[in-house]
Amino acid sequence: MALTSRVGKLLREVRISRMDSIKYLGVVALLADKPEAGLKRGDVGTVVEVFESNQHHPGGCVVEFVDETGKVLALLDVTNLSEVVPLNLKLRAA
Repeated sequence: MALTSRVGKLLREVRISRMDSIKYLGVVALLADKPEAGLKRGDVGTVVEVFESNQHHPGGCVVEFVDETGKVLALLDVTNLSEVVPLNLKLRAA
């Protein structure tokens, strides 16, 4: 098997593994600045859609970022899953 073929297979496996950890209504943190969307590394958002790859579009998710008042700052189409990390938050009743 050629090196490029093995690398491609490994990248697909990593993407599938990463997609398994991205859940609908899950919370993620941004790992890269997105100045075009007004977002910066560390901003936290909610996954509002998860989609599988197909022949026209790579797999990924749509993340909604809001401010402290609930106003939507940005909806970001994330196809490079290395740009977000899922957060495992345990919420407690106040």
